[in-house]
Amino acid sequence: MRYPILALLSAALLFSCKPSGEQAVSKAILFKNIHVVDVIQGRVLENYQMVVDSGIILELAPAIPNASGNWRVIDGKGAYVVPGLTEMHAHIPSPPTSEQRIAETLYLYLAGGITTIRGMLGHPYHLELREQVREGQIPGPRIFTSSPSLNGNTVRTPGEAIQKVQQYAAEGYDFLKIHPGIRRVVFDSLAATARQEGIPFAGHVPGDVGIRHALESGYATIDHVDGYLEGLVPESEGVKPEDNGFFGFNFTQLADTSRIGELVRLTRENRVWVVPTQSLFDRWFAPTRADSLLSQPEMRYMPEATLENWRKVKEQYMSDPTWDPEQWKAFDALRLELIARLAVDGQGLLLGSDAPQLFNVPGFSIHHEIDGMERAGLSPLQILRMGTIDPARFFGQEDTWGSVEVGKSADFILITGNPLEDLDALQALKGVMVRGSWYPKAVIDQKLETIAANASMGKE
Repeated sequence: MRYPILALLSAALLFSCKPSGEQAVSKAILFKNIHVVDVIQGRVLENYQMVVDSGIILELAPAIPNASGNWRVIDGKGAYVVPGLTEMHAHIPSPPTSEQRIAETLYLYLAGGITTIRGMLGHPYHLELREQVREGQIPGPRIFTSSPSLNGNTVRTPGEAIQKVQQYAAEGYDFLKIHPGIRRVVFDSLAATARQEGIPFAGHVPGDVGIRHALESGYATIDHVDGYLEGLVPESEGVKPEDNGFFGFNFTQLADTSRIGELVRLTRENRVWVVPTQSLFDRWFAPTRADSLLSQPEMRYMPEATLENWRKVKEQYMSDPTWDPEQWKAFDALRLELIARLAVDGQGLLLGSDAPQLFNVPGFSIHHEIDGMERAGLSPLQILRMGTIDPARFFGQEDTWGSVEVGKSADFILITGNPLEDLDALQALKGVMVRGSWYPKAVIDQKLETIAANASMGKE
């Protein structure tokens, strides 16, 4: 896969940021009285100390001799250090959304303990934004960005597909975003050109392509578990792919679960990761009233126009005569079974919530996704790895970030409880460290109040 190696912030840049107001603290820091969660070995290193300088974890040990008096000292008081989370199905606003709102969205991710995002609907502005964040000009998580959408309207012929893939590879996007509607002959040209250009592709599975051909064509990730339910329908049913409804909902009763093993095996053999985005289904498509979701505290960070749009879309779905709550239960159970099987016997799962889509607020929705993974039967350690070391492995950067180790980028969160025992502890933040810049809870809370105030005034 062709993913650019992200440069770490220089020491000069870090020290140029003076802590005041909403800015992060970015001088050399000694953390003491901390417990470090080792997501690779699945253990806790108790009563450790850690030194962070110039964006790097320099030392990590039970005791650090000769600690410099010039270091800032943070007493963890028994808090847990956990690698920063990765949101593998994020969305970043683009113009005409204001630069202020775009920056606030990035901060919302940070405020939720997310230190890396994979933007799933790219825009030329995101290329500039990626560099601004990398250089420390805007607070935000490390960004990987997709190309603009490749779909049935943007790539109608093999020639168009070849031209767009070459263009987006040359422009420097990290990967290509696939949406529905692409004909198979066009998709094959797209995939072949992507391999030639060395740029990965990911996202949806067009109906004309189908899950089996998609897996064999080399997707980097398939998101939403898209295409899998349709792939469980026997050919003898004679259904049309375009009649599948919401991610196969209309085919729920036709699915043959004995076919799950074959699809999981193909996923593993072709090394295709899956990003479930179960929170999208638990919130948008579940039989939960819009008012119940809109009453949740995190909604205060979204503009009123966005919330009203979410309400309308959900109510339209719920009023559709083809939507049935009993069928939703079967649909949900089938999705959870697919997720559980893919977690154990597939290539692996990656944590992503599709924020900010319906009722998924950036930085907050990742915790709803975690709840969904628990409903699927995954263990806390499995889920932690989905959002930390496994995304780093996916990008081929596990030597740079994804775990709390000496020599790696200082991307971690400080929380009050042990997430290996209770994943809700991930929400009890004491602070976030991203590439060496420390955002204590007080600074985060202050910025969140500003974001809420701007949202209440309708600023977008």
